[in-house]
Amino acid sequence: MAFMEKLPAGKVLLDDTVPLTAAIEASQSLQSHTIAGLSLPLPPKKLIGNMDREFIAERQKGLQNYLNVITTNHILSNCELVKKFLDPNNYSANYTEIALQHVSMFFRSEPKWEVVEPLKDIGWRIRKKYFLMKIKNQPKERLVLSWQCPIKLLPSCLHPYIYRVTFATANESSALLIRMFNEKGTLKDLIYKAKPKDPFLKKYCNPKKVQGLELQQIKTYGRQVLEVLKFLHDKGFPYGHLHTSNVMLDGDTCRLLDLENSLLGLPSFYRSYFSQFRKINTLESVDVHCFGHLLYEMTYGRPPDSVPVDSFPPAPSMAVVAVLESTLSCEACKNGMPTVSRLLQMPLFSDVLLTTSEKPQFKIPTKLKEALRIAKECIEKRLIEEQKQIHQHRRLTRAQSHHGSEEERKRRKILARKKSKRSAVENNEEHSAKYSNSNNSAGSGASSPLTSPSSPTPPSTAVEHAPF
Repeated sequence: MAFMEKLPAGKVLLDDTVPLTAAIEASQSLQSHTIAGLSLPLPPKKLIGNMDREFIAERQKGLQNYLNVITTNHILSNCELVKKFLDPNNYSANYTEIALQHVSMFFRSEPKWEVVEPLKDIGWRIRKKYFLMKIKNQPKERLVLSWQCPIKLLPSCLHPYIYRVTFATANESSALLIRMFNEKGTLKDLIYKAKPKDPFLKKYCNPKKVQGLELQQIKTYGRQVLEVLKFLHDKGFPYGHLHTSNVMLDGDTCRLLDLENSLLGLPSFYRSYFSQFRKINTLESVDVHCFGHLLYEMTYGRPPDSVPVDSFPPAPSMAVVAVLESTLSCEACKNGMPTVSRLLQMPLFSDVLLTTSEKPQFKIPTKLKEALRIAKECIEKRLIEEQKQIHQHRRLTRAQSHHGSEEERKRRKILARKKSKRSAVENNEEHSAKYSNSNNSAGSGASSPLTSPSSPTPPSTAVEHAPF
């Protein structure tokens, strides 16, 4: 069971996937520590001379680097503890307590269900909380509830690669879904060899062993995920939330989770990645790009260090690299994503045989289809606007960076010197011209004959008459 809070009217709406940044203004002494087993570069301390100006400046620089490492780590930057530390005004609520209050109030009128215990921090979303549930007349069965609305449609969705919703409802403040609890966990749990009930940071932030899946697993799981994406795209149902934690493993079958997320308008786990690229501007292209992340994680046992990916490490097959290049490379991010149908035709997946007898069923009423179409358009419009703003900010930042660079400052100094010299030469020429014109004006009434330097000036023959 998971709980998704609906913000009250008048409260500022926040996108929790937007990474926060911080600049050091003051500091205090702290012990060296780690977060979720991840070693962080906390700068060293010193007992004597710790108030020296140079040491304080050096330590402040080190602390700034420490914060930068946290805020640029994709998992840590979405952590509730980090959000509360950097933005306590907007992240001060006890979200687990809020969820428990709503769930308890709901089940007063639903005696069939009973809350066993909260599943603390097993997911990455700050405002989505999970609870272990049981049906009173089936006490050994365990289910998971997600409290999070159009979600009453979801229990009617039957597909071999969609994890079925047992129960779904909504009220004016939030929504609630119940699914069977799977002890084996998700695809991400398989990759990281993690226990589903452990906190998200502990499971995935710093795995002890990094190892990808076998080639046949990659091919089979990849094909199953692509098949369900194509099914949703053909139905006009927006998804946009594909990642390895949203793929449940049921034996050797992958089943997609959290179809409700797009209906609730929740931001994607990978939004901070694909919002950088203006060619990834539809939910279909978002799903394909996110599939690239999923395939990378299945192949190498970890997410990519950065996106786009310049070069890919050795893979079990060049067919894997071909799909990765079509979804995560610089060229792909610049020129656009292939379609799901195109990926299904690529050698990595085209020869995979799927054996399932379950017939997909997902009847969407006509009125709801129109509502889904409008919702999809709104989501894509918002994404395009955000990408436009990011593009404009990048251009401005590049211009400011170029203007303030050492090379540009030198170039401007050289131009200023040349201009100064040119002005000085022009001023001298102007002054000389004025002086010459002045002399010409003074001697214009009695011009002297030109004489050669080697010839003496002849004596004057004029006779002066002086008065007596």
